[in-house]
Amino acid sequence: MLKGFFNVPKPTNEPVLNYGPRSVERAALKIALVEGRAQQIDIPMYIGNKHVRTGKVAHIRPPHDHQHILATYHEGDASHVNAAIDAALAAKADWENLAWEQRAAIFLKAADLLAGPYRAKINAATMLGQSKNAYQAEIDSACELIDFLRFNVSYMSEIYAQQPPISPKGVWNRVEQRPLEGFVFALTPFNFTAIAGNLPTSAAMMGNVVVWKPAATQIYAANVLMQVFLEAGVPPGVINLIYVDGPLAGEVIFSHPDFAGIHFTGSTGVFHNIWKTIGNNINKFKTYPRIVGETGGKDFVLAHGSANADVVTTALIRGAFEYQGQKCSAASRAYLPKSLWPAIKEKFVSELATIKIGPVEDFENFVNAVIDEKSFNKLAKYIDQAKKDKGVEIIAGGNYDNSKGWFIEPTVIVTTDPYYVTMCEELFGPVLTVYIYDDKDFDEVLTIIDKTSIYALTGCVIAQDRYAIDKATHALRNAAGNFYVNDKPTGAVVGQQPFGGARGSGTNDKAGSMINLLRWVSPRTIKETFDPPKDYRYPFLDKEI
Repeated sequence: MLKGFFNVPKPTNEPVLNYGPRSVERAALKIALVEGRAQQIDIPMYIGNKHVRTGKVAHIRPPHDHQHILATYHEGDASHVNAAIDAALAAKADWENLAWEQRAAIFLKAADLLAGPYRAKINAATMLGQSKNAYQAEIDSACELIDFLRFNVSYMSEIYAQQPPISPKGVWNRVEQRPLEGFVFALTPFNFTAIAGNLPTSAAMMGNVVVWKPAATQIYAANVLMQVFLEAGVPPGVINLIYVDGPLAGEVIFSHPDFAGIHFTGSTGVFHNIWKTIGNNINKFKTYPRIVGETGGKDFVLAHGSANADVVTTALIRGAFEYQGQKCSAASRAYLPKSLWPAIKEKFVSELATIKIGPVEDFENFVNAVIDEKSFNKLAKYIDQAKKDKGVEIIAGGNYDNSKGWFIEPTVIVTTDPYYVTMCEELFGPVLTVYIYDDKDFDEVLTIIDKTSIYALTGCVIAQDRYAIDKATHALRNAAGNFYVNDKPTGAVVGQQPFGGARGSGTNDKAGSMINLLRWVSPRTIKETFDPPKDYRYPFLDKEI
């Protein structure tokens, strides 16, 4: 075994490529998109060292072209969940005993593979399978995941370096960071390939073994990620990728005595059920499971009367409509002052009219399709209801079309009721609801924002008045785990803005920081005494002469 105190490469954020006309990266991505559409691949589950094909297949279709079949994947059942758990536990001893720098090297290699030979492939897979445009795919499946891997390796080394500051004479105090006793379940969402990659790898990096179940609508890119992990050197059984119905998988996993933790991103309702099930089964587990989850958001934009109207407009368009509003951090409610509303409205509506909507293969399209029929129908229902309700006006968008793909126009609803349904409920789509307030009621609006939603993920204040910024920052301190000043409420960067929220938005364990990795270890304190006492008696017991 190697001996030495090793320094990992200092992480820096992966540069974002711009995919402009005639650029090298644009040409490579175009080729990858054509290749992806030209073939229909067969995607297995990855359990231990086996590629498992059950014969029970489901189709993967681009959300923007739902008649085209990109791939088939093999659905599993309870037996495959058990097989994945068994494979993970069989791999556990060798993996946790592997020197930390060897684990670090694997994930640093994965980052370089994504930055180089797999960049176009993972971006194309995300574009085709999840209907992201080129830029949104680049900042997600390439840059953010690369950053997660590199920064997490650095955080891992910092965690191992943290030792008790005092070892008095004759004593050596040490802390060992053990992986959890059992396996970790990673349950990942459709909207970010980076999250799908980070949730299993952050736990695995710390010496844990993982059963990973992605959302069905993200399997196409998850398959590429698994190829990267295997090529990087992740041993068989360390990360097991399965495609099993969620409740069925939960029934097996949350009853298993070796279940040690869950790393989750998804809906609040699902997370509530998971937490309840774990609680009900707590006597079955060998150890108290770690529960780490990031769920929904009802994220806000607050503009003060001193704000710049152009800044507000840009924050609204980008914050609400990039990736069709399907980011946990997407702006879905806005509070705008009456004094600025005419200027904001004029530019907002005119700018929205320039946005092109369509398939990801056409790089001129800013907005693409929502993820699936269920999401489309839900959004259409809310839009139709808004057209009927009193005190509500749709000033932009309001149309939708499912003939070719699941397309929803960027829609802006203006309401006179700050508690109108679309101001309160998470829609997860390109629908923004605006409430216009009297400038004098700024303090009241702060209270409304804080009380409107169960969520507390992201939000922003836009103002030039520093007193207003200070007031909003304090009043909304519990309303958002990621709070932005004079910027949109989206776009957290690993190493810069650790991401996560509290209240109904999750456990706020901050993906992209050391905080998250600390959840995947169980510290052991070791005290070694070099010349231990050989008599139980203390001096105070001596008879006074």
